Formats: sequence, C-alpha cells, structure tokens
Amino acid sequence: MNIIKLDAIGSTNTYLKDLLTVSNLENFTVVVAENQFAGKGQRGSTWTSEAGSSLSFSVLMKDILSSPEYVFDLNVMVALSVYQALKKTYNLPFYIKWPNDILSYNKKICGILIENIIKANGETQSIVGIGINVNQESFNDFPQASSLFKLTGTKTDKDVLLNAVLDELKYYSEQYLAKGGDFLWIEYHSHLYRINTPTAFENKEHTRFMGIIKEVTKYGLIRIQLEDDSIQEFGMKEIKMLY
Repeated sequence: MNIIKLDAIGSTNTYLKDLLTVSNLENFTVVVAENQFAGKGQRGSTWTSEAGSSLSFSVLMKDILSSPEYVFDLNVMVALSVYQALKKTYNLPFYIKWPNDILSYNKKICGILIENIIKANGETQSIVGIGINVNQESFNDFPQASSLFKLTGTKTDKDVLLNAVLDELKYYSEQYLAKGGDFLWIEYHSHLYRINTPTAFENKEHTRFMGIIKEVTKYGLIRIQLEDDSIQEFGMKEIKMLY
C-alpha cells in the first residue's frame, strides 16, 4: 500500500485527485496530512481541524464498483470501515448518522467525503476523504463535535488508527467483491443513528418537522415516516437532522 505523508496541504482529496491526473496510481494509494487547512465537507462546507491533532487522509479506491449506479454502496462501505475501526479500538458507543458521519453519543467524531470520477467506459474511481477528530481538545465553534481524546481522556497514536481504518477498508472491499452489497446494507442499518426513533428535521425552507427514519435507499435517499404516517424520501441537500 502506497502511503504519502505530508506536513501540510489544503485538501488531501484535491491533492490525490490532482496526482491521479498525472500518475497511474495503485489502488488504495493514501495521502495523509498533519495539517489540512482547506478540507472539504458535505454540502459544500469546509472541514477544519487543529493542526497535528486530527487524522486527515484520502484513499484512492478503484476497481470496486461494477457500475456508477452503486456509488452509495461505497459510502456505506467506508462508513462501516471507520465505524468498525473505532468500535474495535475504543470502549465508546458509535453510530453512523445518515449519510456517513460517525458520532459518539451525540457528538460528531468523523466526517467522510467521497468524490467519484466516472470514466467514459463506466469505470468509477473514487477519492475517499476521511477526517477523524483524534486528539483535538477544543471545539469552541463546533458544539456538536468532539474528539476521541475528549471522550476517553487518552491520546491516540494516529498512525495506529490510520492502519486500523485501512485494514477495515480492505476487508470490506474484499467482502463486497466476493458477496455483493446486501450484507453492507444490513450492517449499515443496524448501526444507523436514530433509526425507528422519533426525530426532528428541518427542510430547505427552514420548516421543522418530526419523523421516524425507516431506512436509507440504495441511492442514498432517507425514507422518513411523517406524522400522518406517509413515507417520504429526501436527498442529502433537502433536509438536515436536528440533534
């Protein structure tokens, strides 16, 4: 496995994507940075981290998806890989919040951003960006975030955690290629935050409503049972969960 370590970079995703345009990179090439100062988040947001305290890295994953229509299988695979690496390392409760954030208790521990490059022949190459709050001590501007250090009181060796996540990514990708994606979805739903629990949401018009998460579809849409018992599907940019 090719691991490229950098002291500082704007975005590991951008660096890896640029590198891919000029090099024939091997599968599971990893770019990890001590300081990522322009990281990307979901919904066009930025992912900020304390220099040297967070684990920020990107992984090239290719030759895994048989068709672009299965791109959300990869989101599920990556979320489960991070979830399992954390669960096996720390005595803490972890959950996957739709679509692929990792929470402990009600605090965000990890963010995941996957950027897909779909070639003319249908081949999908994916840049998987992962940011884990490891040893960070302050979250003054982000009250819904926390770190493994704040929750355990113990500092973590980031290289050990990196290797744990990479091991899980390789395991799940091998299982996926051998068995297909059904097992991923069963496991994903078993760890899904607030599934089958009344939950508050807010839509694009800033209207709040209550609903119960029933499932996430193969295309990444969340299916919510509304107060009139109807079921409605929403995309990631259409609603946000209030917690």
